[in-house]
Amino acid sequence: MTTTLRPTGPIQHGADGARSRTYDVCDNGRPVGSVGISTDPAFGPTAGILQALRIEEPHRRRGRGTIAVLAVEEVLRGWGCTQVRLVAPAGDEPARRLAAALGYSERSRNMLKTLAPAVPALPDGVTGRPMTEREFAAWASTSTEAYARNWIERGVPEEQARHKSETDHATKLPEGLATPGMSFHVLVRADETLGHLWVARHETPGGDEIGYVFDVEVAEGHRGHGYGRALMHLAEDLTLGAGLTRLGLHVFASNTPALRLYESLGYETTRYNLAKGL
Repeated sequence: MTTTLRPTGPIQHGADGARSRTYDVCDNGRPVGSVGISTDPAFGPTAGILQALRIEEPHRRRGRGTIAVLAVEEVLRGWGCTQVRLVAPAGDEPARRLAAALGYSERSRNMLKTLAPAVPALPDGVTGRPMTEREFAAWASTSTEAYARNWIERGVPEEQARHKSETDHATKLPEGLATPGMSFHVLVRADETLGHLWVARHETPGGDEIGYVFDVEVAEGHRGHGYGRALMHLAEDLTLGAGLTRLGLHVFASNTPALRLYESLGYETTRYNLAKGL
């Protein structure tokens, strides 16, 4: 058995400089599957994505998927990529096992919850209100750096992390606080700010609209008192108020307290985001 890759066409170049290419996975020259790769618009041209690996059922469990992944990693190295990531749907255990065997580690998860018609009330004396322009300016002055730092601390090269943070903020908030579909709130008790929340109307790849938590944080000095749960209840209430019934979020795998909170609130993992240095 000789497993090789055969390009199905030339390298595709996007307007933003991204590259992509698809291949047939061949056994002795005969196609038995396919795989696609690209550079990652979110993290920049030195980050790669392995996507759409498929081996036909009669040819599985013979190592062809492993050889295909190793081969496309070499292609990505040739493109100058220093990291590669892949997405494994929650129910695709074989993909996760293959990725783990090849040295990929879980970087983060996407989670989703179908909301109940009513949300638990906030704690006594605690309310949520829209963020003011001054509060938004203070948040914006540090959020890009803080978000980049989150990625850097989890092994993403600094160049890629900053590209991700700057691109996300620029594309999601072109009009700042007034950007349509974006909602910024703070959790307060009397005149004291306990935390902040950024929740948005978000379109999934399938075209469905859901609520999405882009940022949620309890202020230092107020952690460990249940305000993270209160902020999530506020996010759910805002989502229902916008006429949406599902709320999604992204959480780093190493953020165990947040992951446990979301699981306790009924959020379920929809996909695992795995990564590997090249």
